[in-house]
Amino acid sequence: MTRFNTQLVHGLPVHDNTTGAVNPPIYNSSTYAFESVDAMPRWDYARSGNPTRDFLEGQIAQLEHGVRGFAFASGLAAIHAVLSTFSPGDRIVVGKNIYGGSYSLFNEFFSRWGLRIEAADTADLESLERIIAGNDSDGGDGSDGDKQAAPAKAVYFETLTNPLLQVNDVQAIARIAQRYGTRVIVDNTFVTPYLQQPLDLGADVVIHSATKYLAGHSDVIAGLVVARDEDFAQRIYFAQNRIGGVLAPAECDAVRRGMQTLSLRMERQQDNALAIAQYLLAHPLVRKVNYPGLPSSGENAAAKGLRGFGGVLSFEVAPGVNPSTVLDSLHVFRLAVSLGAVESLAELPCRMTHFELPREERLKVGITDELIRLSVGIEDVNDLVEDLGQALDKAYEELPAEEVESQLRSGAFA
Repeated sequence: MTRFNTQLVHGLPVHDNTTGAVNPPIYNSSTYAFESVDAMPRWDYARSGNPTRDFLEGQIAQLEHGVRGFAFASGLAAIHAVLSTFSPGDRIVVGKNIYGGSYSLFNEFFSRWGLRIEAADTADLESLERIIAGNDSDGGDGSDGDKQAAPAKAVYFETLTNPLLQVNDVQAIARIAQRYGTRVIVDNTFVTPYLQQPLDLGADVVIHSATKYLAGHSDVIAGLVVARDEDFAQRIYFAQNRIGGVLAPAECDAVRRGMQTLSLRMERQQDNALAIAQYLLAHPLVRKVNYPGLPSSGENAAAKGLRGFGGVLSFEVAPGVNPSTVLDSLHVFRLAVSLGAVESLAELPCRMTHFELPREERLKVGITDELIRLSVGIEDVNDLVEDLGQALDKAYEELPAEEVESQLRSGAFA
């Protein structure tokens, strides 16, 4: 058995290469010839399967220690396929702090098809267990919880929440869910299998927006799913084949190629992110920094089954500081959504990645109008720190004199 970094480079061969090429071929055929009418070929139609896609699906299953992997045209397509395996009336518990697109898919799409979506604080294990068990549910009739609901069919959450970087304890949540026969679905995008393999901790399904760290170069949209058991894998395959949101061969190869350098990129991104978080933590115009790798965060990576905290962080500017000025003044950081690529990106969640959430919902979970999210790349960290410094200086320069005086008196800029 080869080790993780070797698996990143080589994957599992599809045994369909007679040329000696060191990379798996890109099969652009949409259909495949039958040897006879009665034949049962491995490949027949590309929606059902493709050798290039099969390589990537086998590789991600190997990396996440699952029985089977699936490649989709986007991360949301991957989530859609997994959620479509449930039935109208099923209750799905969802972490209250998730990506805005996922929030919309759950609450504006699947709720219309009869899934009962219930938000929960996945860091509060006692409250989470009550909700999973049905003790804190509305019973399905909109009442205030007088009725005992059936246990939830699934609990869905992100390993590190987007954009507040709350650490979810996969193993602890899985132990609770297993007591009630509840499936555990983990979005592992922010940490990748390099930093955590949730199936080893008791999760049933792992989902990735492979657009992010796995592909790593902002040049492909993709989603990946890995199942722990064959029964659920068959249900996901049925959804993939019937809904049809499969990843095209060239995009499969782009993800494969990006994954070869995942560990090298992630190590640099983590180092850069920690240095930037420490710089921001000491900056007088910054009120709060969200990065679990900071010693002050109190997070123990090993205790939560993590080998690191990735390259995303977020921070709030001090009262009166305009976050838009900070973002518009950046030069090395690019103002863009997405994350996990070699280049550093910055965005304003309230207007960009989380605009789907109503403002009152955003504020409830802590996504303020002053919150900025950074995806830290592999550039020289000194250039990144200097870029943030000059952008914060620009924001300070535009503050009215009376605002500066007031903040100085209050100690906000201390």
